[in-house]
Amino acid sequence: MQDRAKIAAKQQESSRNIVIDVDHVTVRFNMASQSVNNLKEYIIKLVKRELMFQEFLALKDLNLKVRAGEAWGIIGRNGAGKSTLLKLICGILKPYKGAVHVQGSVAPLIELGAGFDGELTAVENVLLNGTLMGYSEKFMKERMDEIIAFAELKDFLDMPIKNYSSGMAARLGFAVATVVCPDILICDEVLSVGDYRFQQKCEERMSRLLEAGTTLLYVSHDNVSVQKLCSHALWIEHGSVVMSGPADRVCAAYMEQA
Repeated sequence: MQDRAKIAAKQQESSRNIVIDVDHVTVRFNMASQSVNNLKEYIIKLVKRELMFQEFLALKDLNLKVRAGEAWGIIGRNGAGKSTLLKLICGILKPYKGAVHVQGSVAPLIELGAGFDGELTAVENVLLNGTLMGYSEKFMKERMDEIIAFAELKDFLDMPIKNYSSGMAARLGFAVATVVCPDILICDEVLSVGDYRFQQKCEERMSRLLEAGTTLLYVSHDNVSVQKLCSHALWIEHGSVVMSGPADRVCAAYMEQA
């Protein structure tokens, strides 16, 4: 009886540390199998039930358990399902089958410019993003100088975001998302658009966040970066898990196949 109690206690403690639990998840998209040229034609076909769709499974019965403080690299070819997995964890997508459970605050860096208003300036967008993330205007104003300095945009504060390069937008997005230490940081190739020096700067900040206890999910085609930042890796192809485990071992297997 004591052994059973110990096992149950250990299992309970183990599950308590899991902050991301992707449980047998399948994501399905319906792709139109015929061309529809305008809204009128779409409505007519919809009413007549003549619209034909082809089922596409972006993720297939996928499992992933991430414990607090772990750093996971998500690797695989373009179209493998990496970004779909991150959007699922962020709550942007809902699973067709299975369930996703996330504990803690999430700072997502999935798409460049997401949450930015192109007509607003950097300062205005920082305040807007802070509100979306649940921070007060006072809180964001107190950290404005730190955010702008990290993003290296001091000379472009009065310029609308729509006139920024992709690298400038990425720098601002990363600076805002990491101004505080989030429970979970999710990065999807956003650093690939920056120059080498800024990539190093971002990696250093992510390393500090990891040391402070942040959990990281990091999608990148740069295996060196994955191995440098991440202790674990998940390799996905065609929506299914090929391999998961220590980052060095998974990345080595991926490179051998490539």
